[in-house]
Amino acid sequence: MTRRFLLFPLAAALLLAAPPAPDPAKAGMDAAQLQKIAPRMKAMAEAQAVSGAITLVLRKGALAHFEAVGWQDVEAKKAMRPDTIFQIMSMTKPFTGAAIMMLVEEGKVRLSDPVEKLLPEFRGQMVKVSESDGVVTLKKPARPMTVRDLMSHTSGMGAAAPGIGDILITMDHTLAEACLVYSQQPLEFEPGTKWQYANPGIAILGRIIEVQSGMAYEKFLETRIFQPLGMVDSHIFLPAEKQGRVAPVYGTKGGKLIKAGASILAGDPMLYRKGAKYSGPEYALFSTAWDLAQFYQMMLNRGVLNGKRLLSPWSVETMTALHTGELQAGHNPGTGFGLTWEVTKTNTGMLTGQSIGTFGHGGAFGTYGWIDPGKELVGVFMVGSSDNTRPVRDAFVGMANAAVVEAAR
Repeated sequence: MTRRFLLFPLAAALLLAAPPAPDPAKAGMDAAQLQKIAPRMKAMAEAQAVSGAITLVLRKGALAHFEAVGWQDVEAKKAMRPDTIFQIMSMTKPFTGAAIMMLVEEGKVRLSDPVEKLLPEFRGQMVKVSESDGVVTLKKPARPMTVRDLMSHTSGMGAAAPGIGDILITMDHTLAEACLVYSQQPLEFEPGTKWQYANPGIAILGRIIEVQSGMAYEKFLETRIFQPLGMVDSHIFLPAEKQGRVAPVYGTKGGKLIKAGASILAGDPMLYRKGAKYSGPEYALFSTAWDLAQFYQMMLNRGVLNGKRLLSPWSVETMTALHTGELQAGHNPGTGFGLTWEVTKTNTGMLTGQSIGTFGHGGAFGTYGWIDPGKELVGVFMVGSSDNTRPVRDAFVGMANAAVVEAAR
């Protein structure tokens, strides 16, 4: 059976906080090059590399490109829409980082603070020396892990702890309960000596936000980030009335797209995390392409958007500076890590056109966003897939960067 894939027009976009019509000339971009993106994404959807995709490009604050192609729901023949909501997974992490920097600016947290100062349950945390035949040898670390260590994934925190190891699927414990368990686990290495991507470390940051602000993590994000930026479709716990806009997560079996089930992160996407307790500062955010673009443009603007300042220029510079030095760090070639952002640091990271100093983050289900200060460019890529969609993503990133024709200021 031949499936018909759709290019959904921008005219059917968001009813709330609707984006303007794309204006490539205003953005200093090649309209003809940008027009090649949607057909290429459509072809890759028809080849079942993804069910569908949303691609967005902002440059110099102007919307240059915004297209939805393919299917939100293949079986229901439901077209992908610009306002489709996705589980953006680890793209949540920079939001947690921004919230921490707000507390830093308020004098409630220091980046150099030991975690045990802010969360007393972490006092006395040990570090592994060796493990052999089931026997683990521990010692006191040379120094306790700090907030900066958590933000740069150099804390020594390991994977989820015994007893709640499946919390990222079941979401059946509160953030406070999870962090209490994490506090009793030994570090895998001395803080600051290695880079190891650690979801529990970001969860701990979320708990610091709660304790130091006196506000639930999800409420802090809602009132301090989402509302000021007009991010009307971004939620940790999704309202029931928006469930119909959520993209399923697809994998492939026998060369065919099939919906993922209950074994993936956050459980069956079509159950919409019913009964979830866990606020997941490392991965729990639902959002749309346009909402994410507002957050990224704020970062590109050094902390301000539409006259509303969320962060100081210093906070943005600190978050997006390279904090891992010569450590082997990052998920992509030629990158290291800042504070909850992956940062391009060498020419190897420029193979899809991103400049040195570009910062961004991806998610487990294929979503990705990046900010390129050198080009004054923001890009958002939205898909729902449990497979490797890197070839689709790289095609979009390269095509978007190739459309830059007018030099940045």
